[in-house]
Formats: sequence, C-alpha cells, structure tokens
Amino acid sequence: MAIAKAERLMNLALCLLGTRRPLSKRELRESIEAYLEAGSDDSFNRMFERDKDDLRELGLVIETVENLDGEVGYLARRDSNRLPAITLDAEEAAALGLAAKVWQQARLAGAASGALQKLRAAGLPEDVDPYEAHGALEPRIPVHEVAFEPLMLACRDRRPVVFDYRKATAARPETRQVEPWALECWRGHWYLAGWDRDRGAERVFRLSRITGKVRSRGAAFTAPIPDVVTVRETVASWAGETADRSALIRLRTDAGYPLRAKATAVRELGGGWDELEIPYGHGLDAWLVEFGPDVVVLEPAELRADVVDRLRAVAKG
Repeated sequence: MAIAKAERLMNLALCLLGTRRPLSKRELRESIEAYLEAGSDDSFNRMFERDKDDLRELGLVIETVENLDGEVGYLARRDSNRLPAITLDAEEAAALGLAAKVWQQARLAGAASGALQKLRAAGLPEDVDPYEAHGALEPRIPVHEVAFEPLMLACRDRRPVVFDYRKATAARPETRQVEPWALECWRGHWYLAGWDRDRGAERVFRLSRITGKVRSRGAAFTAPIPDVVTVRETVASWAGETADRSALIRLRTDAGYPLRAKATAVRELGGGWDELEIPYGHGLDAWLVEFGPDVVVLEPAELRADVVDRLRAVAKG
C-alpha cells in the first residue's frame, strides 16, 4: 500500500510539474493509471484531494487555476518549486562530511554518499573535500543489531511492530507489541522508545535483546507521540546516572572499563581484584549482571540480592 501510494504521488507530481497549462481533474485521471482504476468518481475525488494535500504538505506548490469556461485546473510551476542555489562554506561542508562518515551501516552510508554528490553538483565548493576535512576525526555509530533497520523504517513510517524481547531477568523472550517513536544510541548500545500496547505505557527496549524478526503491522498508532522522547535519560537512570546513593563492588583487574569510568573511588585489593565505589540508581543491578563473573557486589545488601536473582534467572534459561 505504501509503495502504491508513493508511486501515485510521484506520478501526480510529475504531471503537475511537466505541464505548461493547468490540467483538469478529468485530464489527470486519464493520465495516471491508479486514478483510472478508481471504482467511482467519488472514490477518485477523495483519492485526488488526499494526494494533492499530501504533496502540498511535502512542499510542492500547486496552483489552482480557473479557465474562461469555469473549469478548474492544476499545475505546479517549476520556478515556484525550485530551490535557491546552495552555498556552503568550508566549515559547513566539513560538517556535512563528518555527518556522512558517522554511519557504518551500508544502507545509510550509501544514502549519505549520494546526498553529498548531489550537493557537489548543486554548488559545494570545489576546493573543499567534505570527506577529508578534519580527517583526524573519525566518528562512528556502530549498528550491529539486525532489528535496527526495520525499526528505523517503522519509526519513520509510524507503523506498529511486533517482536520477541528477552529482559535481563527473564529466561525466555516475550512477545511485545510496540508503537515505535525513536531510536537512540547510548554508550555503544541502541535503544528503542515507544508505546507498549500490552502494558499500556511508555517503554524503552535495548535492541540487542530483541530476538528473531521485527514484524510490521498495518494499524495506526493508538497513543499520542510525545513532543520529546527521553531515551537517553531513561537509560541513564537504569544505569545509575542520576543516583544519589553509592554501591561497593569488587571488579576483576583489567575488566569492566565502563564501571571504572563511573567509579568515584578505586582501591587495589590484590589477587586480581579491585574495589570500586560507584553511583547506585534504578537498574544498576541489570547493568552489573552484564559483566558476569567479573563483578561481585559487596553492598548494599538489596543490590547484591537483586544481582544474584538475575544471575539465577539467566542460569536457568
């Protein structure tokens, strides 16, 4: 359905841009195959009005002209729909080059490269190579999760999805029905924020815990999308970033560098172990479990108990 509509919109836009005189509804219907297949005049009229509104929302300037006989016609003048010349200085070109180098995922890398080629043709300074500017900087956003691309497209197209998700405390994955809002990368991991239909609440999911395929659903969203989606803030609270307490752990030497970066105090114990004091907030137990046998929680007692429970649940699975 989405592909058919996109093709119909493209054909309508080409007709309106390619004509030198206004085209009536009758002429447009005879020129576009999808309109010819409309079951009735009412069905065509509704389809045409929606398509015209969609094109205008996308930025196409469509004029409505009435001829001497009172017949209404439509056209999109090229001079009204032509972008002004693009002018970029060296710093702006360098910023675009860095942005294009961020993505390692093949699909996005190709799109970024194509966009830069079009900018070069549109007036990017000839003496500036956006790929080489500030070459010492090599930004990367790694995308290893298979679920990334279908979720990215679902967020863009506002399509609900279904996937199997394994929580850190669960032995087996559970099916989740989610209305996806946004994807964000935080400390090397990708997270999805959206509305969990089964739980009737906002949830954040780590992509590496999604198992199997992400399946799309055709139904519309049932929950409003918030103006601001706080993915990083939510995940940070899990990891204790907003903590007002401290936890004491033992950590193997030369292991757990993310934990060492958070530590407020470190003491060498010898025998291949160090003692760390780290901020303690909601979700710290789930994060510590990821380090497996390299971490031992000393205190507080409730954190130690939570970590042990999670490890036992994983062992049973």
